[in-house]
Amino acid sequence: MNIILCGYGRMGLMIEQIVLQSDDMQIIGVVHPGLYDSALDVPGHADVIIDFSYPGNLDGILERARRDGSAVVIGTTGFSEAQLETIREASKDLRVMHSSNYSVGVAVLKRAVAMVAPALKDSFDIEIVETHHNQKVDAPSGTAKMLLKAVDPDDSFDHVYRREGVPGARGHEIGIHALRGGTVAGEHSVFFFGQDEALEFKHTATSRRIFAAGAIRAARYVLGQGPGLYNMDDALNG
Repeated sequence: MNIILCGYGRMGLMIEQIVLQSDDMQIIGVVHPGLYDSALDVPGHADVIIDFSYPGNLDGILERARRDGSAVVIGTTGFSEAQLETIREASKDLRVMHSSNYSVGVAVLKRAVAMVAPALKDSFDIEIVETHHNQKVDAPSGTAKMLLKAVDPDDSFDHVYRREGVPGARGHEIGIHALRGGTVAGEHSVFFFGQDEALEFKHTATSRRIFAAGAIRAARYVLGQGPGLYNMDDALNG
């Protein structure tokens, strides 16, 4: 498996470490300031492009994937609605794995809250809280948004990202809260608050290595699929 790696921050470094320990894959180029400027500039043929960089690299990644017939694994967050539509359109003729979180545990958490929410949403209040390190640029996290979609797939609730002043009694809403500090790799909780009882579903990441391992797992999966848009649920079921 020949891999173009886009992004050489902490996630990129961990993906590189996993690849170096494998005998059936190699990184043929890294897109990062000071290395290659674009996926289009990397020589050789790419089987998979793994992207944990920033939204501005998207067009070059998709163009390179079309040129080589590569599969694409996208872990970058912060895309605009127009870019998300570009990804959906690209998946009509490319193999695209797109997830805000490549942890196996988070994929199971998403599935769990999606199963529980229909039974509780009419009588329980729902809140989502996420915590990340102090260098994370976007808020709320892509994973929090993914969990929100799992508990409210039809957007039937108001989504409240900030409360201050005198907001009064809560309405038909879900609160989404972002905490930032230290070196926290990632924590996500979904709360269901009822009358005299409460449920909390929580995932804690103690290392980014789980995301890197999940991305490699996703790459192996999507490489064997036909054109389409896939997520970690597909990789788990597959």
